[in-house]
Order: sequence, then structure tokens, then C-alpha cells
Amino acid sequence: MHRPTRPLPSAAGFTLMEMSVVLVIIALIIGAVSVGRDVYRSAEAERIGSEFVQGWMVAYDRYVQQSGVVPGDDPANPSGRIYNQLGRELCRDELRNDMLRRGVSLPQGRAEGAETRYVYRDSQGNPQELEVCFVNLGNWAEPDVASGYRTRVRNVMVLKGLTPELANQLDARIDGRVDARFGRMREINRHSEVDPISTTNPPANPWSRDNRQDYNGGYTPDAQVAVMTGYVRMNQ
Repeated sequence: MHRPTRPLPSAAGFTLMEMSVVLVIIALIIGAVSVGRDVYRSAEAERIGSEFVQGWMVAYDRYVQQSGVVPGDDPANPSGRIYNQLGRELCRDELRNDMLRRGVSLPQGRAEGAETRYVYRDSQGNPQELEVCFVNLGNWAEPDVASGYRTRVRNVMVLKGLTPELANQLDARIDGRVDARFGRMREINRHSEVDPISTTNPPANPWSRDNRQDYNGGYTPDAQVAVMTGYVRMNQ
């Protein structure tokens, strides 16, 4: 005898409420990942500032205290200038070896033997390399009672490979505000500007590039972020 077949239950789809819940969960996950990246980069910038940049500032000061001259200067005929001349940078092995000869401990950088460099990631997740050097400049702009501003000879630390995000965070850490033109930390080629500014309402002087620009000055998604060079004036 033929038995009647039981009809299969119809497949139920997602309700509008269920789909809404799924979309909300996805949005929360994406948001959490984005916030996590921002927190990581902020913590990395803080570590770079406190351990690498500040570490090299301390190493420079210890060198001066222990030797009586600035790095690269001639102890027999001190000039107070790095390399006893303008514009010649003290970098990499020369900087490292000069510090070690004076018994100065070096900050932890990229690796042993590469303490003058530090590898980090930009906002797109691409690797970047920050490098420290020292140089003597003859055109550092400073306030002057008689003329408003004038240029002076100053020893500075050079920071090469700064993303806009890192430059802003280090500038705020060192100077208390972001200003690529004035203060102790400045952008290369803007350190010598001497036009007077209003002391009551100074204009904004942002760094020349923003965090969306790539190495070629364009706006290619996921490309390596453009980098700049900054100067930090040393105490001696």
C-alpha cells in the first residue's frame, strides 16, 4: 500500500532583525580592530619617543659630560660643533663607534650594531625605518630682543623617516604642541624661517605632509606612507 509522503519543511531565511544583529556585530568587530590599531600605533609612538629619541638625547648629553666636547668634535681644539664644521652629519657606524669609545651606553634600536635605527609600522601597516644622526647647523632661527628673530649656530639631532603621525606625536611630546616651524623640534627646511609671529595668536604651522600621502605624494590606498625629516635642538 502506498503511503503518502510527508512534505519537507520549507527553509526559513534570516529575518530582518537577525540580519541587523549580524551587521551590528560585524561593525563592532571592524571598529574594535581599527581602535586596536590606533592604540597600538599610539603606544609604539610613545615607546619610540621615550626609549629611542629620548634615549639618544640622554646619550648625547652623557657624551658631553664625560668628554667635555660634543660628539665628533676635536678635544684638542674644541669648537662646540659636531665634526667641528657645518652640515656634516654624524650617523650610523661613526656615531655608534664614537659613543662607545667614550663609554656611553646606546639605546636599543633595530638590532645590535644598528642602534641608530628603529623599525616601526605606519598607519597602513607598512614597515618604516627611523634613523638618528647629529649635525651642526648655522641657520637655526631663535627669538632676538633687538631684531625679533635671527639665525644662530646650533647642534641638532636629525630624525629621518618620520611619518606625519609619528612627527606630530613626537612634536607634541617634546614641545607640548604641534608646530613644524618653531620650538625645539622642527621640520627640515623650516627650522630657519625668521619671520616674526604673533605671540598672542600664533598661526598654525603643521608638518608638510599628512598621513594619507604615499611616498610619491599621491593618495594610493595601503601604500607606504610618506616620510619626513625633523630636527631636535640639543642643549649643547
